[in-house]
Amino acid sequence: MLEAPITTGPVHLTLLMGPRIPVPVPRQVTDALLSAQVTVASGQRSGFQLSFDLSKNGLINTALLPGGFFDPQIRVILAVTVQGTLSVLMDGVLIRQEVGVSNQPGQSTLTVTGEDLTVLMDLEERHVPYPAMGPSARVAAIVTRYAQYGVVPLVIPELIPQTTAPTQRFDTQEGTDLEYITKLAKANGYVFYLDPGPLPGMSRAYWGPELRLGIPQHALNVNMDALSNVDQLTFAFDGTAREDLEARVQIPATRVSTVLPVPEVSVLRPPLALKPAPALKKKVISDTAKKEPGEALAEAIAKAIESSDAVTGSGQLDVVRYGYVLRPRELVGVRGAGITYDGLYFVKSVTHNLQRGSYSQNFTLAREGLISLTPSVVP
Repeated sequence: MLEAPITTGPVHLTLLMGPRIPVPVPRQVTDALLSAQVTVASGQRSGFQLSFDLSKNGLINTALLPGGFFDPQIRVILAVTVQGTLSVLMDGVLIRQEVGVSNQPGQSTLTVTGEDLTVLMDLEERHVPYPAMGPSARVAAIVTRYAQYGVVPLVIPELIPQTTAPTQRFDTQEGTDLEYITKLAKANGYVFYLDPGPLPGMSRAYWGPELRLGIPQHALNVNMDALSNVDQLTFAFDGTAREDLEARVQIPATRVSTVLPVPEVSVLRPPLALKPAPALKKKVISDTAKKEPGEALAEAIAKAIESSDAVTGSGQLDVVRYGYVLRPRELVGVRGAGITYDGLYFVKSVTHNLQRGSYSQNFTLAREGLISLTPSVVP
């Protein structure tokens, strides 16, 4: 966590690369780095892009590029250091490279694109049975396959137990590890992502509810004269986003179908707004009819959670002006937008844009309705 104001010191970018265990890149590579972009989003695979100056007689063009230094599956770690505190922005692998050759001196570039380590979980399809194991136990077993990359599982047990007796049915993985873990997460109203850090080479594999608790980050101020740290914030309220859902299941002994009531999603997602959006749409989840009641109810809760965020916000900030690095998947306060849109939001995604002398962030926010539940936010 970066809590030292950035205005009191410079921001240092650290770049590590290597086939399995990344090491600091040569000085010529850091000197040639033109820009770095890292996108981190809740419940989604994170990605990054690096752009380098490709001088005709430079080390990158003459030795590193033909020698495979920037080939796919090369591991990359990006971190920023502020006031001696290091924060890992990305731990991933390269998947693509592009070379732009120009007749103009200094205009040739090498651009490499990559994704976080979950891309390694999406390379091999498997057929694996998991007898008498609930979803969380299956996820924990899968994540342990990637311990060699410093991945440590943080798996939250599912809200509704779904363990089936081996004599009735076997739960079997079909597809890649990432596909199966993501499927299990969506079926339970959970998210799955890799959170890099706290040290380079380490990552936390989180499978559980989208956490909307904890101490909020320093507020995003807009339209507050000298106190403003964001130039513009745009908000949208989608009245059709929220759905009133029902799950229909069959009672095995009688073949009679019944409707399961869907509990309030605040069990997994504490509310942030005083005036939640009304559910204008009514929908029956038809594909739950032949599932176990526990699985059907978990899927209904998951779909209700997906449709709960009716209010979204987006904007851009200069990190030095803001004073801190805005972190995704955490809470942040908004001030200056008016009573309707002020208050706490969940940071859905952050894109870090780094260049020499410049560090900006694009971000998106979300919550379930209008007017904040909290009377004030952290300045």
